[in-house]
Amino acid sequence: MISYLSAIGTANPPHRLPQAQIGDFMAHALQFDTDQTRKLRALYRMSGIGHRYTVLPDYGRPNGEFTFFPNTPDLEPFPSVGARMRVYRQEALPLAAAAAENCLQQAPDVPANTLTHLISVSCTGMYAPGLDIELVSRLGLRPDVQRTCVNFMGCYAAFNALKLADAICRADADARVLVVCTELCTIHFQKHHEEDHLISNALFGDGAAAALVLGRPSGNRPHLALEAFHCGLEPDGHADMAWHVNDFGFEMTLSSYVPKLIQRGIRRLTDDLLRNLPVQLSDIRHFAIHPGGRRILETIEQELGLSPQDNQPAYHVLREYGNMSSATVLYVLRELLAGFRAADSGAPVLSFAFGPGLTLEAMLLRVVSSE
Repeated sequence: MISYLSAIGTANPPHRLPQAQIGDFMAHALQFDTDQTRKLRALYRMSGIGHRYTVLPDYGRPNGEFTFFPNTPDLEPFPSVGARMRVYRQEALPLAAAAAENCLQQAPDVPANTLTHLISVSCTGMYAPGLDIELVSRLGLRPDVQRTCVNFMGCYAAFNALKLADAICRADADARVLVVCTELCTIHFQKHHEEDHLISNALFGDGAAAALVLGRPSGNRPHLALEAFHCGLEPDGHADMAWHVNDFGFEMTLSSYVPKLIQRGIRRLTDDLLRNLPVQLSDIRHFAIHPGGRRILETIEQELGLSPQDNQPAYHVLREYGNMSSATVLYVLRELLAGFRAADSGAPVLSFAFGPGLTLEAMLLRVVSSE
């Protein structure tokens, strides 16, 4: 038995802002002097990001016209967790539903009311009754659809959701599982001057992605067979990538040491994944790597002998969207899935994502032609 990634849909909020404009907002919000502002702008230019999406229009407005942050020079009183969660509850459902609808439009042979399982993923907000229940109503799913939530696992959470969907479909070939990842990272902006916070503020954007996983191929479109998963840990990075709930939002720790930790573990992770499979790294031409940041992509290329062209889908997603936490790797897989042709049938695809722990996730997929 094997499972199949059959369709991927995405959605973003309406506010698409140039990276440089967001950098100017940050410099003013942090009350930086001329020298600090110059260094911050250099960081934003070097990020590899051209634009990001956000549910908050404030990042593109001058102080005095804010609708979420206070219209004060120092943004005080700074928004509380409660204020941020109210934005999440208002904005997450329409974004998640749009991604799910976009996914199901690509699979007209799988009506929403035939889905058997719904897996909702998010690390940027939560409430109950939650997004999963609201999606049942919004999408017209059956009330007995089996629901599972994957929360607060960070950028690699889509892998855990796909593992769960894979297990469900391997147990029941008639299963039809919808995975929906929804992340509103920009509601958690923090005013700290430490380097890890400056890096986080420079990388993260908002977006949602939905994936349809089936127990057997369906419809006249390419699929990706989910062949194998492997998880690795670099415990030395426990403090270098973290995600904590504090009084004024969720605070991300993302140190500049993370690429070195990934460099140390990525080859072993790849070898462990492929050890018992009839595939070698040299056989693989398609890669779906979570673009946690430009340096992370460059580090993986160096360690695995890849070229920037091998990584082109990840660079494109980073440039156009930034890092959208758990949803991001599905954007990269969508780019690949949309480009596959009959000649690609049987080709292996290697995918990676990373998150708190430091957790390194790997997945091997294989292209299944629509023919």
